Amino acid sequence: MATDQADVHLFYQGVPDPLLRYEYVRNSKEPPGAHLQVHAHRDEMAYLLRLADRGRPKQGLRRDKLPRLAEMHLPVGGHRMRPALEDVLLFLQREFAIDTIPGWRAVLDEHLRNWRLMQLKTAVRDAPDAAAQVLRSLGYSVVEPTVPAARQAPEDVKLFRP
Repeated sequence: MATDQADVHLFYQGVPDPLLRYEYVRNSKEPPGAHLQVHAHRDEMAYLLRLADRGRPKQGLRRDKLPRLAEMHLPVGGHRMRPALEDVLLFLQREFAIDTIPGWRAVLDEHLRNWRLMQLKTAVRDAPDAAAQVLRSLGYSVVEPTVPAARQAPEDVKLFRP
């Protein structure tokens, strides 16, 4: 199963412009296929945080501490699919045209590939049955181990944690 595009836009009731946009576009390289865009200004988000009836902002207000945008934690892929340093460097070059040296992109691409493969291997370790199923669907022969390896408790598997 795959998708070509997915958009999740967060709006404040009655306001036409989104506060946040989580977007995925399969064929996009620039900007990155999966990305988060923040439309809101600090004042707008602080206002919304002030309206909270419960949760972290309300806890802060009980201690006479105003909520701040800098205290919000926007998810970007969880433990296994989180951005790498190379993603941040590519962002800086794309958005701010930072100075680079010849060959910079090849170095970043190689490191990003290594990072993603390491994360994939770790994700496979977190969900070996799903990995085996996909490999079988691709024509690989995958044999169940006679003595299964020890597995983490389901609540400790980082692949499924935000």
